[in-house]
Amino acid sequence: MKTSPTEIIKNALQYGQYDLKGQFMLGSNYTFLVDVHHENEIYQAVYKPCKGEQPLWDFPDNTLAQREVAAYLLSEQLGFNFVPVTILREDGPHGRGSLQQYISYDVEYHYFNFTNEDKNLLKPVMLFDVLINNADRKGSHVFFESDTHKLYAIDHGVCFHEENKLRTVIWDFAGQAIPDELLTPLSQTDSWPRLFESCLSPNEVSALQNRAERVFTSKVFPRAPRDRRAFPYPPI
Repeated sequence: MKTSPTEIIKNALQYGQYDLKGQFMLGSNYTFLVDVHHENEIYQAVYKPCKGEQPLWDFPDNTLAQREVAAYLLSEQLGFNFVPVTILREDGPHGRGSLQQYISYDVEYHYFNFTNEDKNLLKPVMLFDVLINNADRKGSHVFFESDTHKLYAIDHGVCFHEENKLRTVIWDFAGQAIPDELLTPLSQTDSWPRLFESCLSPNEVSALQNRAERVFTSKVFPRAPRDRRAFPYPPI
């Protein structure tokens, strides 16, 4: 059986040797571009070491990398497939951290200047952010791959908190019915504790399951809360 492109990337990130090529200067945490060498091929990836994470008052220290992995696992579990392949490596140049497939895209084309057609493709992302309790969905965190125009979503380090912290720029569908095809995967969450046991705490997984149950029951995209800030800063 022929190996899928996703499996090829996953194997490369999991088992390949990688070296630093440069540092992304925007953002509060240390983030590096790396070349991954595997089976005579080179793959670009984004490396986020735990040691480079800035402490947050409301998230446990050194857990952002594994939350990135949890977001990838959930995207795959739901069939959304818009989080680039992400794995956890213990042997990075700066120690333990997440390693994510690098996607080439036009950095000037983001949520705030998407066409109406492209914005209409963001319903799964809005639902995903509700589920993972995304505390920082900026406009630059969703984009389309240059060659294929495939939708991707990145930067999920500050997600999966037990308390409601949803802050996102994507409120376009608030109050609208959630399409049935997006709701169907939420009917079966019994396997989630095992799926996320290496990434999230039991309480965080339980909170995730509860959010999925509420969404599945309501069948409606939530509206922005009025009792707290519902948008990230900066928004892009």
